[in-house]
Amino acid sequence: MAQRWTLVTGATGFIGSAIVRKLVERQVPVKALVRPGSDLGAFDGLPRERFQLAYGDITIESTVYRALMGCDRLFHVASVYRYWSRRPEQILAPAVLGTRSVLAAARAQHIERIVVTSSAAILGVASDAEPMRESHECQLTDPEVYVRAKIAAQSVVEEELERGLPIVSVLPTAVFGPGDRKPTPNGRTLLDYLKLSPQRRIPATNGGISVVDVDDVAEGHLLAMERGKLGERYSLGGDNITFRRLFEILHELTGMAEPGGTPSPFMVKLAGRALEFAAAWTSRDPILTHRLARDYAFARVWVSSQKAESELGYTHRSAHESLARAIRWYLQNDFLPTSLAGRVRLELRPL
Repeated sequence: MAQRWTLVTGATGFIGSAIVRKLVERQVPVKALVRPGSDLGAFDGLPRERFQLAYGDITIESTVYRALMGCDRLFHVASVYRYWSRRPEQILAPAVLGTRSVLAAARAQHIERIVVTSSAAILGVASDAEPMRESHECQLTDPEVYVRAKIAAQSVVEEELERGLPIVSVLPTAVFGPGDRKPTPNGRTLLDYLKLSPQRRIPATNGGISVVDVDDVAEGHLLAMERGKLGERYSLGGDNITFRRLFEILHELTGMAEPGGTPSPFMVKLAGRALEFAAAWTSRDPILTHRLARDYAFARVWVSSQKAESELGYTHRSAHESLARAIRWYLQNDFLPTSLAGRVRLELRPL
């Protein structure tokens, strides 16, 4: 019997394209759901005999239904990875309507297994020194729109689980690494850092994130498809580090700006307000908003991946290696002007 296809939504995105590549490497026939006119550079070099494009829109159920013909597995990765928008519905609608449409089409096509990409953002922040597990309940009130969108999308998943859909959810943390073409907000943060004067000192707090490599997250998706228990969530995290340690690693890697003093919560929130105000008059999203500053600058989105490690066999590389891979990819793909790229000395440990 011929092997059936696997559909990946959000296939041109950072995580989605990494999943497509891993599936093709394993000789799994892949359909990549893309919108007409999408940049297909993420697929350069892929052999077309086990890879094909399926044009559609996740918010239009009929197009997803057509794309799922001949498939028995689905990775629903598509989402709008923007923290803020002058029009929040641009982030909320794809998350909620898109997830509802995709899962309705999957139900109609009797898809055998589905992995949905959620986010560790739905867990909120750690209330103590212990990293959060998958059952942690988000205590944030009025979070930024991206977080609201992910929480709402997960509610749709829970509804479909009650209807019997065979879904496994994965919760990536802060993803870095090669292939971030857009780039994502995380990638923009790295690029903005590389543009700073090497003599500058960056205000840093002891809030923190879990840094994970995109290829480890993609591998975690494949493991969840093969080994995940239906109805379960699996956090896909990496090294839990403070923002201060993040900038220390970046300085160690590049010789660029070092972390400086700790700003006050008031100043961080004020900076978020100022960046939002500037964004309202430009086409560039702010890398910080007052809600992000309020909720995360002095808190820790630290996550335990123990469940994924024990049940799926998930592993992750170090934050140092993930950040080095990301920076090297940006430099090799000319994301920095030559005059700025020449200042960066990338010190690599053996990879």
